[in-house]
Amino acid sequence: MTRKDENTRLNNRGDIYTRITDQIITALEQGIKPWTQPWNAAHAAGPVSRPLRHNGQPYSGINVLSLWASSMERHFAAPIWMTFKQARELGGHVRKGEKGSPVVYANTLTRTERDDATGEEVDQTIPFMKGYTVFNIEQIEGLPAHYYAPAKTQRNPDQRVAAADAFFADTGADIRHGGNSAYYCPPQDYIQMPVFESFRDAESYYATLAHECTHWTRHKSRLDRDFGREKFGDAGYAREELVAELGAAFLCADLGITFEDREDHAAYIGNWLKVLRDDKRAIFTAAAHAQRAADFLYSLQTLIDEDDANEAAA
Repeated sequence: MTRKDENTRLNNRGDIYTRITDQIITALEQGIKPWTQPWNAAHAAGPVSRPLRHNGQPYSGINVLSLWASSMERHFAAPIWMTFKQARELGGHVRKGEKGSPVVYANTLTRTERDDATGEEVDQTIPFMKGYTVFNIEQIEGLPAHYYAPAKTQRNPDQRVAAADAFFADTGADIRHGGNSAYYCPPQDYIQMPVFESFRDAESYYATLAHECTHWTRHKSRLDRDFGREKFGDAGYAREELVAELGAAFLCADLGITFEDREDHAAYIGNWLKVLRDDKRAIFTAAAHAQRAADFLYSLQTLIDEDDANEAAA
């Protein structure tokens, strides 16, 4: 199959949903959650990162999961991806026989149609999705040297991370510390966390806090997210937990923190598999909600003035 044929096949929406969902299901069936591995620990982009485009811009939503899954499956350390054409434009070439990974592009187009009832022309907004193939830079030779730069020195995993502390403080969430359980309490709208010192490392603390903060965004005064949860372990509960898992993984990647797996979530894999098998669009929906939650938390961050920004850049 030529690359053109593969892209044409990917442009079928049903195939996009099926291919990426099956990719996630395959990982979960092996007991692996594609969002919990330090997928680029050996690259200069950082100890942890979202997948990046050739120009350094991060992917979002379902593309993050799809490319993380590909990285884990094929043991890629680098987080950078590009199309066959982009590699060629940068002076590189994809090695013969390499298999690409699927990503999707979603947008809307506007079409003018005549209203049969009024005879007037009206604009119709039509959503569309198309798929295309990208390659990890470890599948590409001849790129500029900075694409292959090795990892820099990593921080002490037991120390608090000032940027993460500031990020969660700026959300304005009521975060309480004490006890031995982590949870979000919707009726009273607060997050309960064990004290920092009770976690095995800083990564575990921030991953747990990111998870609960993603739950916090579901409140009616915020994103008003409701999957019809009725009892522990039902489909609605599983969907919300999946959103919180993905939202936490996205946030940790942005903050440069390894997303630690939570022991109490091993039991959810079976529920998630059922949800994904029953609905090929479920993982797309969960990723979209997770991205929306992350974006909402970012919107609450305190803006710094221009002098501070320049100093930080320097």
